[in-house]
Amino acid sequence: MNEPILTIDERAAINAGRWFSTLSPSLKHDILRCAYVKRFKDGDLIGARGEPPEEWIACAKGAVRVSSISISGKQITLTYVEPGIWFGDVSIFDGDQRTHDAYAHGDTTVLCVAKADFKKILATHTELYEALLRLHSRRIRQLYGLVEDLNTLPLRARLAKQLLHLARSYGVPSLANANDVRIGLQLAQEELAQLLGASRQRVNQELKTMEREETIRIEPGGLVIRDREALMRITETDV
Repeated sequence: MNEPILTIDERAAINAGRWFSTLSPSLKHDILRCAYVKRFKDGDLIGARGEPPEEWIACAKGAVRVSSISISGKQITLTYVEPGIWFGDVSIFDGDQRTHDAYAHGDTTVLCVAKADFKKILATHTELYEALLRLHSRRIRQLYGLVEDLNTLPLRARLAKQLLHLARSYGVPSLANANDVRIGLQLAQEELAQLLGASRQRVNQELKTMEREETIRIEPGGLVIRDREALMRITETDV
């Protein structure tokens, strides 16, 4: 169901986005003035691979699961777009079809700017060109980092880095212990394994080892980070 405006928390997530927060007030105003809100339930399709690019999108609540289909026909999760992150601009720039499927992961709210309005904003605010170049540069650096990690780090270190990232993006204080951080994004171990390019069995083994070491706690509702420093040491020493 679509709603006319963002909630206070959703608007705060957009404004606090690392990239969006660097824009000038006038540019942010024009983007938000043109934007409209869409709300999705868990598993709803937000955008399909092969569709023409019609919208520039930001996640305002929940998560957007970006996936692809393997040769065997299996759906593979590539990444999760967290609140405050914008995407879809590449397809608008090059005019080609969308390259991946995007699904709501949990109840999800997105903020959309139509392609025609996106181009009008570009024509009005040349600042947006440079800002998008910075955004694309950051994406490229992250992509190279992921490829490097996949080829140089053992699974244990990659898992620790992923858990730290999830804790930063979706961490909420645990009610049982103020020092613990619960990962609010509900991920099945198979989905976590896909993010790491590993099998579910190997990821399960590493998670159980971390639990025995009291670095994390595995609960039916998800994962709890008990010792961030220990996870950081794993990323630095397990090479």
